[in-house]
Amino acid sequence: MLEQIKQVHADNYRVFGARRVHQQLRRQGVQVARCTVERLMRTGGIEGVRRGTRVRTTTVVGRAPRPPDLVNRRFTADRPDQLWLADITYVRT
Repeated sequence: MLEQIKQVHADNYRVFGARRVHQQLRRQGVQVARCTVERLMRTGGIEGVRRGTRVRTTTVVGRAPRPPDLVNRRFTADRPDQLWLADITYVRT
């Protein structure tokens, strides 16, 4: 069965996922459950192409220098305008 799945996947430019491979096998007259196709594709290392772009949130550059922690993780102030903080994690970069 794995060889048939590999053949259908290769015939379709290696873009079909389990759902479309299952549909193609059913059109060819092969009686197989979709969960079986999913399992065999997973064990065989076969993946379909995902639409869209992958979101990359962090790129680590080895041991890049980091800015100093001037607050020392103490986020309270003794008087007004002594300590200013900002959270810019919501800004898309």
